[in-house]
Amino acid sequence: MGLFDSVMGAVASQVQQQGGIGNVLSSLLANNGGQGGLNGLVEKFNQAGLGGAVSSWIGRGENQAISGEQLTSALGSDFVTNAASQLGLDPSQLSGQLAQMLPGLVDKLTPDGTAPAGGLGNAGDLMGMLGGLLGKTS
Repeated sequence: MGLFDSVMGAVASQVQQQGGIGNVLSSLLANNGGQGGLNGLVEKFNQAGLGGAVSSWIGRGENQAISGEQLTSALGSDFVTNAASQLGLDPSQLSGQLAQMLPGLVDKLTPDGTAPAGGLGNAGDLMGMLGGLLGKTS
């Protein structure tokens, strides 16, 4: 089992429980998640000088890796600290986990190599997509 499959398996259990890191991912990627959805994520990464990384996740080809520090820079330390607190994690743990998950996850959610004009939908839509994707990796 590859690293991506292991990470996705961990996310799958969180999504099935409708909690944990699944909620953090939903808050980042869902249109109604408070962070502007996928388009908001792209904008935050562009502003942090990481537009090439997030574009590689959406586009076709190899996904550019990012560090936990880069992710915190893009999302803001307040967001990471608050989300980590809700999960009972250290902010650096959460940022490292998200840095591992987001490239592959965004890649899988944008299989045509482009971001959907209307984003990825609301939290319910996104959880359904995640559940479908995660079911395929098991």
